[in-house]
Amino acid sequence: MTTISQPTAQFPLAQPEPGLTSKELIARAAALRPRLLEEAAATEERTYYSAELHDYFVEAGFYRLYIPRRYGGYEFDYPTFVKVTMELARGCPSTAWCWSLAAAHALQLSSWFDQQTQDEILGSGEHFAMASVAQPIGVATRTAGGWQLKGKVGYCSGIPYSTHFMGQAFMSKPGPDAPPPELLLFLAPREAYTIIYDWGDIIGLKGSGSHTITFDGAEVPARWTMENTFVADVDVSRGTPGFRLHGNPMYGGRMMATFTGNLAAVAVGAAYNALDEYERFLYEKPAYMPPPLPRRLDPDFQRWFGSALTKISTAEAALLNQADQHMELCERAAEDPTQYTYFEDYRLGCIAREVIQQCWEVVQSELWRTVGSSAGAHGQRIERTFRDLATASAHRNVSLRDWNYGDLARAHLGVAPHERNAD
Repeated sequence: MTTISQPTAQFPLAQPEPGLTSKELIARAAALRPRLLEEAAATEERTYYSAELHDYFVEAGFYRLYIPRRYGGYEFDYPTFVKVTMELARGCPSTAWCWSLAAAHALQLSSWFDQQTQDEILGSGEHFAMASVAQPIGVATRTAGGWQLKGKVGYCSGIPYSTHFMGQAFMSKPGPDAPPPELLLFLAPREAYTIIYDWGDIIGLKGSGSHTITFDGAEVPARWTMENTFVADVDVSRGTPGFRLHGNPMYGGRMMATFTGNLAAVAVGAAYNALDEYERFLYEKPAYMPPPLPRRLDPDFQRWFGSALTKISTAEAALLNQADQHMELCERAAEDPTQYTYFEDYRLGCIAREVIQQCWEVVQSELWRTVGSSAGAHGQRIERTFRDLATASAHRNVSLRDWNYGDLARAHLGVAPHERNAD
């Protein structure tokens, strides 16, 4: 069994910066843009951001964004997380992806798991980050006190600096006539898995730290698991342990809205990243046709830039509205937990998916098409951002866009999700 340290501190733990505001944290992320740009190539080569940048993230409070005040966190909300992620992606999409997909899952831990589990994992007040993948690692076998984990899973974005992993496994069932296995949602500490550093051989998001991990028989206690549970469809209709413990409606919500919104925040920041470089070219390069005016004075480039700016701003506005809607649903669920339904969660996920697609489409059709081939040289800022957005647009979550249209309609029309193939 994994060794579990019992907390000895008195709660609530002290915050490193008691007066830190969400606006200050967002400003810190924005101020990092030059550094992130400078380190982007090295981040790709390494396949994750530097230890020095990680140390700054720890010191500046980025990992504590979602962590409850009880454990020395700042308990900032989902809109703040979205804005911080966008700002980081405006400097380096890979860094934003790697950080956010490790920092984000403090929200699920603090929402769905009981006080003892939260105290054990967060009670030291030390650095916490938790990567997560919905793909099952393999099989989990029940033991006297919990579950034994064996298997492996790839695409663990953010795993290099994670202290824990939240994953899924098939619950083993004995006998040849046993029904198909159900899913187990589990939490595992760093010593329970081994990182296989195999990421980077892909077109984009090379610095996202999306490596493979393996489990070779580690055991986790039953309280660190949720049986018969799919991470993307956790039922909160009876309320959550996190809301009862912390009293903050934010810890009473579902996951699809915030997870897909997390990816969308990277996409919006990446699109602005490309637009910033495109604007630099407007001042430094001539237009294509005579007379040789600067691009910023050329009507075609003005129109292309204005079109891209409008569409990216629209995507940003949609995402920020989506974030506000999620928080409103959490507030309503605090009064009546049945309010945050599968339909509402997936509707907000669909909005975020449209944001991702719009960002990808505007960069490829408005900016990449008109910026000029020199911007496509290896290592150029737009070239890197183009590759990052191409990869983000092919993420499994985004690839389910069309399927989710149908599932959303079925939920709205009263056809239960498990009946979606009945017709």
